[in-house]
Amino acid sequence: MGASNQYDLLMSAVEMRVEGRRQRWVQYGFVVVAVALLAFGLGHRRRQSGGLAPMESRRAMPELVLDQLGGGSWRMSDHRGQVVLINYWATWCGPCVEEMPGLAKLARETKGLAVVGISMDEGNRGKVKAFVDRLQVPYPVAFPGSMSQMTVGMTGLPTTILADKSGRVAKTYVGAVRRQDFETDVKVLLNEQ
Repeated sequence: MGASNQYDLLMSAVEMRVEGRRQRWVQYGFVVVAVALLAFGLGHRRRQSGGLAPMESRRAMPELVLDQLGGGSWRMSDHRGQVVLINYWATWCGPCVEEMPGLAKLARETKGLAVVGISMDEGNRGKVKAFVDRLQVPYPVAFPGSMSQMTVGMTGLPTTILADKSGRVAKTYVGAVRRQDFETDVKVLLNEQ
């Protein structure tokens, strides 16, 4: 084999190695970009705070009387003068479970806010109680009445209704909401005169 052929073989091997490395770097680059986009998407969910209904256009909440998990009744009228956050959820709903720790923290830390969770788990109070105990939910959990119209027109879970201190609907959220977004809207309502 001549020197020219050896040189050609050597150059061909070097080019193959360089091309292989280039392809690996391109693949690594795609993986890095994909991971960065995923992390950005998970960390920067759409902000849902703001957009409260103007005071003059808010509708009064109907008088809610709900059976509480531990017995007794939860009444909307008992919370006049407080901002009320009514959260419709279910144990089988992933986004509901995702937002619960934020709701629990908000309920514990926000003076003037009443939170109630309305479980949409039909006929399984034992499962709901075990779930609430395991997550140490600090706010009352209740169930809609058997003929309740509150769930009519609900497009998904979780659905949360935020009522002002006069018991009027200021905002409705559909889907999981970050604690910071709830907190921003609650503070606005707490500061209203």
